[in-house]
Amino acid sequence: MISHASRRMFPSSACRMMSTSSFIASELTISPTSSPKEKLPKEELSFGDSFSDHMMEIDWTKEGGWGKPRISEYANLELSPASTGLHYGIQCFEGMKCYSTAEGGLRLFRPDRNMARLNSSMSRLAMPSFDGGELTSLLKEFCKVEESWVPQGAGYSLYLRPTAIGTHPFLGVDVSAHVKLFVIASPVGPYYPQGFKPVSLYADSVNKRAWPGGVGGFKLGGNYGPTIEPAKEAMAMGYNQVLWMWGDNDEVTECGAMNLFFVLEEDGKKILQTAPLDRGDILPGVTRQSIIDLAEGWEGVEVREEFPRMGDIKKAADEGRLLEAFGSGTAAVVSPIERIHYEGSDIDIDAGMGSDSITKRAWDDLNAIYYGEVNGPEGWGVDI
Repeated sequence: MISHASRRMFPSSACRMMSTSSFIASELTISPTSSPKEKLPKEELSFGDSFSDHMMEIDWTKEGGWGKPRISEYANLELSPASTGLHYGIQCFEGMKCYSTAEGGLRLFRPDRNMARLNSSMSRLAMPSFDGGELTSLLKEFCKVEESWVPQGAGYSLYLRPTAIGTHPFLGVDVSAHVKLFVIASPVGPYYPQGFKPVSLYADSVNKRAWPGGVGGFKLGGNYGPTIEPAKEAMAMGYNQVLWMWGDNDEVTECGAMNLFFVLEEDGKKILQTAPLDRGDILPGVTRQSIIDLAEGWEGVEVREEFPRMGDIKKAADEGRLLEAFGSGTAAVVSPIERIHYEGSDIDIDAGMGSDSITKRAWDDLNAIYYGEVNGPEGWGVDI
């Protein structure tokens, strides 16, 4: 049984957002670029290296509230060197994608979830709230402007990066009186160059990504910078990403920048297990929740939102009950895992590439919705 607490999508501070009026999509102004960029062939795209012609900006001040949204040419930001976002980590972001559907249209995937999570993250930084429906409408208009930048084909999309930063020029640890919300876009192919191929993890017993009572449940910039050096060390040892743990029992939290799932066999049934959200140290991933929602309707599969323990995972592997493992996230979608290094040795795992695997089913079902091959549950595929 999944408790109501574990099913929460966002940490409780999402309910404490600063009371403020929102920007309004109908007030959007568009200033098209006079110098369009040359586009790379989609086969040459690497994740996050190139950017589309335009960006969207909305500014907020304590005195005047939200300003009018505008789309203009992609350009460098002009910031004071004293901006709060540069000194105190007053910054957060989202990761979304715009897909070119099989019928030639454009589609977003569950944007309401991203809007709620961005509001939650901004609240944690004492930033102003906004109407998620208004920002979704603005994102649709932005995608229309950048339609020619949306690459076609399976695995390709226009990655959208809504970002909020403190721009107040003030060297003091306090609420930022100025905030900029902006959106940039990057045409992308598969996150991992090898595509839907297995990756390996190094279970790090020293470094911690997040902890109970911290901010791991929010998409803040400060969560990511400290993970780069441990990831670099793991790669030097031949592993793709870090598996993050917490506590004396080596509870599994996340892997790299993804949520993590294990598929275990128990009494002839497949158990899909992932860490719960109620402790506040797990990012409420949109892909994570979507896999849970889908899997709850799959015959012979039981979803459990409970912290896996690496000792139990190793024991399950030794007993032949560890069937699959995979990471999930907007960028990579689903990444099969073939081995995990833990306490001096590797745990080998079936990479879940077969047509009857949970990993492959999650990958196939999500991509079918992304690209408009099926509609999916109501409200998931939002056509532009």
